[in-house]
Amino acid sequence: MSDIASLLQASLQPASRKQAEQQLHALASQPGFLAHLLTLILNGSYDRSTRLAGGIYLKNVAKLRWEEDDAPIPEADKAALRSQLVPAMIALSDHTDKAIRAQIAESVALIAELDFPVKWTDLIDQLISSLSQTDYSINVGVLQTAHSIFNQWRAQVRSDELFTEINFVLSRFMQPFLDLSNQTASILLSSPAPPNIATVTQAQIILVDIFYDFTCQDLPPGIEDAHNSFFAPQTGLFQRFMSWGAVELRSDPDETQPSLPAQLKTKIFEIGELYIKLFPDQLSRSPAVEGFVQSVWELIGSNKLPGVADDSLVSQSLRFISTAIRSGYYKSLFSSRETIASLVQGVVIPNIGLRDHEMEQFEDEPLEFIRLDLAFGGSASEVATRRQAAADVLQALVSSGYQTEATEIVGSWITSGLQQYNSNPAQNWKAKDSAIYLLTALATEASTTQHGVTSTNALVDVVKFFSEHVHQDLQASAGSIHEILYVDAIRFLLTFRNQLTRDQLLSVLPLLARHLNADHYVTYTYAAITIDRILFIKKGTQLLFSQADIHDLAADLLNALLNKIEAAGPPEKVAENDHLMKCAMRIIVTARQTLTPVYQQVLQRLVNILGVIAQNPSNPNFDQYIFESISALLRFVVSGTPSTLPTFEQALFGPFTFILQQDIDQYIPYVFQILAQMLEAHTTGVPSEYRSLLPFLLTPTCWQQKGSIPGLVKLLKAFLARDAAEMVKTGQIAAVLAVIQQRLIPSKINDGWGFELLQGVVQYVPPAQLKQYFKAVVMTLLTRMQTSKTDKYVYLFSHFLLFTMAINVDGLGPDYVISAVEEIQPQLWSQILVNFIVPQVPKMPHKGRKVAASTIMLTPPSAQSWPPAFVSVIKLFSEPQYLSKTKDEEQSTGITEIDFEEQTAGYQAAYSRLAAADGAPVDPVAYVRDPQDFLGQALVKADPRVKGLLAAGDEKVVQPFVQALATSGYAIR
Repeated sequence: MSDIASLLQASLQPASRKQAEQQLHALASQPGFLAHLLTLILNGSYDRSTRLAGGIYLKNVAKLRWEEDDAPIPEADKAALRSQLVPAMIALSDHTDKAIRAQIAESVALIAELDFPVKWTDLIDQLISSLSQTDYSINVGVLQTAHSIFNQWRAQVRSDELFTEINFVLSRFMQPFLDLSNQTASILLSSPAPPNIATVTQAQIILVDIFYDFTCQDLPPGIEDAHNSFFAPQTGLFQRFMSWGAVELRSDPDETQPSLPAQLKTKIFEIGELYIKLFPDQLSRSPAVEGFVQSVWELIGSNKLPGVADDSLVSQSLRFISTAIRSGYYKSLFSSRETIASLVQGVVIPNIGLRDHEMEQFEDEPLEFIRLDLAFGGSASEVATRRQAAADVLQALVSSGYQTEATEIVGSWITSGLQQYNSNPAQNWKAKDSAIYLLTALATEASTTQHGVTSTNALVDVVKFFSEHVHQDLQASAGSIHEILYVDAIRFLLTFRNQLTRDQLLSVLPLLARHLNADHYVTYTYAAITIDRILFIKKGTQLLFSQADIHDLAADLLNALLNKIEAAGPPEKVAENDHLMKCAMRIIVTARQTLTPVYQQVLQRLVNILGVIAQNPSNPNFDQYIFESISALLRFVVSGTPSTLPTFEQALFGPFTFILQQDIDQYIPYVFQILAQMLEAHTTGVPSEYRSLLPFLLTPTCWQQKGSIPGLVKLLKAFLARDAAEMVKTGQIAAVLAVIQQRLIPSKINDGWGFELLQGVVQYVPPAQLKQYFKAVVMTLLTRMQTSKTDKYVYLFSHFLLFTMAINVDGLGPDYVISAVEEIQPQLWSQILVNFIVPQVPKMPHKGRKVAASTIMLTPPSAQSWPPAFVSVIKLFSEPQYLSKTKDEEQSTGITEIDFEEQTAGYQAAYSRLAAADGAPVDPVAYVRDPQDFLGQALVKADPRVKGLLAAGDEKVVQPFVQALATSGYAIR
């Protein structure tokens, strides 16, 4: 135990963190480790930081290693931990242990996600038996744990499995939940207030959370029967809590965190919003919505809750109004002009202006200001601030048929704000800021985070407003207007980029370039974001802008961006603003060969920035974009000027060697991908610098990090394609196969990469040299099929066999594969074909179908297996578009996929793919130009037994196909 404690302490120190984590990782698979760790966490004699580190480590074991294939946790240890976690939660009920309890609650949720209810059948009974009639400290812990389990239902897709779990929980937990809800509400709503009112209120908040969990997918009968006790006007618990505010729980006016009553009311409004979306008929049984709307007016009308602490409550109240308007069920509440006017004046206008704390954030926490500001633009669920929620009410009115009234009423406020600004621009800049924000909301009918506004209010001329009121601020010289107005102008351009023409956008790019040199953080960051999004605009599948469009600007844009990044100072400050790095990446991807004259300077600056951030990796998005930038620069410059490749290798080998030596695990997956990309650029042979790296790549430690495996596979395939003969001579093929057989194929997570590498081996190693290994490889594949079969594995196995028979390699083919299989056991091939391959053919994704269609005809005829195999192939020809590439696919190089709002970047066990490092996909059966012609020719030349076997297939499928072949000139007699 003392060893574990000292290692946890060491893991908190940067100097000893890595070594301590490695030692903990080694200990974690030993029997009894988890029990010792939990005992330490509960032992109050240890330092609190050590116990919290233990809680975090336990959570990470649950998250990353619970179903690990390599060094798995013993099942007995898992069962023991499951039995101890809920009692541990109870033991941590004291408020001083709140942070530790939160880690244990998350561990319970993570393990429950994998093991509940099948392996953890008594979890709910454990929780119920732990609830107390009197001790609300215990109840808070139990309810937090329960909510952490049930909360996962909110994001899940409806399925039989999900509803089986929900019904299992409801059958046990519903009645205790209703009883405790009534008891807790009764305590809070009666007087005098209990001495532990804060703890009881916390329990009530979590009970409301659990109410949401129980209703997020469907309406349970228990809650449906209790509907009036929650929703009835005046008497329902939710309605009563709307007007409840215990004096004892009031917070200081300067407090920034929401009070407990405010948190409770916010959660109730969330339930109201959910019910409008999912159960409007249930709500219509009583005037519940009218009661909620009245509560909104009483709570926040005329700016009654101005404090920062009430922001969440105000925002959620306004979201409830927006949802009610959009639903269309409550037109009588919102349709009159007077109601819309009072709604705008009473709740929209008071909340649309920038507030003092937002201005402080603009100056002191610019990245957080940007994050919150950008959060609004996709859907109502992304509303983060008061002004966004107020704007969303306007957008709800516009998109729900009230455009005329809303445009007229809000238009007068916009005109008034602009007049006020023009009367004294220096003093009244906030009036123009609000006017622009109102106009943006009013003009937006539909939008997404990715693409900006996609549909506008026909009554608002966005381009005219831009020309008359916004463009002037975009052109204004530095310091001549308030900094917020520069940001407003750039944001307006960002929001309505799809409404401007290509020429208009090109004309503002130089203005945005100038703002990249601004002094203010928010201004130059917004300029970078906007340039990135403009260059990403697509028409159909094609990017709107090409390298010719930014030929003259690209070098200056990159220079300005890299200047800002380099000037930030320490590693964590350099890496914090990933918007700048993303824009740099977008310019490199768009400019392509345009950057060839300056590529050395750009490359050196990127390498220097990488050297700085490698000292303390802190922002996975920034890392993704800088490696993507290096990869894209390499790709485009070298493809246009192959002689530049040595310059890239000289610049990158040093930093990459450092990253590998220092074991900077966040960066290693990227390094392997770019090394593979550079090696692939060598058309013949392997330079000595790469060859000296190969023994290291085949060591077990290299393959321990899951995120490295795809890049390693790509790199080894590049070696195989260029140096297979040398690898056979040095025995390194045996080492590659050992990695495949011992580490990749046995793993459910990595088996796909195992087959990918195996395909590289059969494609590039001469069949005569491969022969000595091939039978053992097939036995490994069959052993995995026998011990741990999954649907994914059956497909991968079937595709590999088809691939090996289909590819155009002398000496390889059906006989090679089938003889190896038959050596293991006579008649085994027919069993594999009928039981595995034939059922997989119709399920094959489009890229695998041509391989299947090209292969089946090559297999020797057999009365048992050939007819069903042939029928499965014929069925593929009913969807011929999947047997050939489209023109777009031929030209696609993956570059339009470089967008990381579509791909999640991050430090993760999963793979962080570099889109620029991906080449065009290679067709393994390119020699088959037309699969149907290939099949027709094969049938005409086939063994007479084949023609006899045609009659054994399903004649409804076979005969029409044979007739179609005859029409094409392939008569089978």
